Amino acid sequence: MDSRNEVYPCQPRGFDRNASSWHKIRTMRPLRELHARIESGEAQKDFFEKSSPQEPAGETRRMVSLLSSFRNRLDDERSAVFVSAPGRTELAGNHTDHNRGSVLAGACNLDTLGVISPRNDGIIRILSAGYDSIIEVDTQELDIQSTERGNPEALVRGVAAFFADQDLKVGGFDASLESRVLPGSGLSSSAAFEVFIGTALNTLYNRNKAGVLDIAKAGQFAENEYFGKPCGLMDQIACAHGGIVAIDFSCDPPEIDSVQTDFREAGYTLCVIDTGGDHADLTDDYASVPEEMRSVAEGLGHTLLGESSLEAFRTALPTLRERCSDRALLRALHFFRDNERVSQMVTALRAKQTEAYLKLVNESGLSSATNLQNYFSTRNPDTQGISLACALGSDYFATNRLSGALRVHGGGFAGTIQAYVPTDHAKGFTECMEAVFGAGSVIELRIREAGPMVFS
Repeated sequence: MDSRNEVYPCQPRGFDRNASSWHKIRTMRPLRELHARIESGEAQKDFFEKSSPQEPAGETRRMVSLLSSFRNRLDDERSAVFVSAPGRTELAGNHTDHNRGSVLAGACNLDTLGVISPRNDGIIRILSAGYDSIIEVDTQELDIQSTERGNPEALVRGVAAFFADQDLKVGGFDASLESRVLPGSGLSSSAAFEVFIGTALNTLYNRNKAGVLDIAKAGQFAENEYFGKPCGLMDQIACAHGGIVAIDFSCDPPEIDSVQTDFREAGYTLCVIDTGGDHADLTDDYASVPEEMRSVAEGLGHTLLGESSLEAFRTALPTLRERCSDRALLRALHFFRDNERVSQMVTALRAKQTEAYLKLVNESGLSSATNLQNYFSTRNPDTQGISLACALGSDYFATNRLSGALRVHGGGFAGTIQAYVPTDHAKGFTECMEAVFGAGSVIELRIREAGPMVFS
């Protein structure tokens, strides 16, 4: 047997050889055995029921392809498991999480799927489908590497560093992965990747000791401190939890409340439309939102807006306008009102009041456009894909006398919108949008009830 199957966490932080038995305690299988089990259909019963129940045959082919690639590089006797981490779709609370607001989000059926096998040298090596270069990180060196800023290596190293700082074990593994959460799709490819790494470390070295918030915070820490991108915690919690969740960030730790609903049962198809656009130069636009919200919070005598109230904001407006920009005030108003909408939308979903829910979705979208102002970058006003997509979608609904809803999806400024389309008209809506934004730009989503999953 390959000697690398003896698992030892890296030594510098919390080295403990007793942790090496975990891959033997958990059911891990040699690659050839895992391959045979998947092809026999066992995976469909044990894994896809919660991750992708609509397309088990396609997912089986996907797993077989990943395993074949993995077996070409590694000894067949290496033990391995599969890990799947879902993407997320934001349902309500646009840019509210970073100021201690509330959000509504859901894990989606598009995921990052990979096969992992432990190593004993502390090296994490990841081959991702569609990319030629291998991601390699030595977990014996967990300090920030400035040369990795903006690269996936920073996310891997950052997640491992958070684990180590929390007295969780870290160690090496080989991985071959394929992600259907594409960068720029608005479904949080970075959070899905971070949760994948956190779940791998949790499974191989920590007896699943790390909980949902541990894994989510590891991802946020990696993205903020190592990758260099400011973000809240919504994306990572949604990916790490599964299902639809209402998250209240005014509490510490955040309060997470599961919400059960089925949009298809209500007659609607949930989808996102990728309008194109490059996110590479939008970091300053993203950063301006929490910065301006915090400037208003400071004028109210607080650090973050979630520590204040809409009533206090209204009372202080004359004074606030002397020290804050008008755009900052508009963004603060969006925060307070979108925060209120989250609880209203949860109530509507639980009462199965679909029309009331969709009305609130449209209100949230309008607020993002006019108050939050994240439909396009003011540095590039000629490119307004989000505005155009929302306008075309609204025109389609009006022309066909349909009820539906549209809003910006995620951080905004470029990228995707979210749409709720009457299922009987989903095909026509897709044709309308793809005629403008290209084939494959409309991505149908389903809510995935499970968070990260492990299969062996």
